[in-house]
Amino acid sequence: MEMHHSNEIKLETHGAVTIMDIQGDITAFSEPFLNEAYQEANDQGATKILLKIDKDTYINSGGIAVLIQILAQTKKNNQVIGITGISDHFKKIFHMVGITKFATIHNSIEAALENMVGEPG
Repeated sequence: MEMHHSNEIKLETHGAVTIMDIQGDITAFSEPFLNEAYQEANDQGATKILLKIDKDTYINSGGIAVLIQILAQTKKNNQVIGITGISDHFKKIFHMVGITKFATIHNSIEAALENMVGEPG
């Protein structure tokens, strides 16, 4: 299995929601890429952030730790955060490690945008 050590993260704004479109596997190597994208979203004044993760994305324990760090920052900054795109396998894992306490997992971008727009942020 080929490991990609870099992530391309595109930020898109949809009304009140900033989508962080994450390309590539999420591992400990993703930390600087995710932190930089989050910082940029934060600097743009994002109050609602949606992490879009491809369903074929490989996420290891290092990647989960990086995501938890980001979620902790959003909590500190009173931001609403959602996650979409992940496979059922990772939905289970995210639930087990407590990610779903911080972030809502949405079944699609459309559902996420609809639900998040209604949330106070």
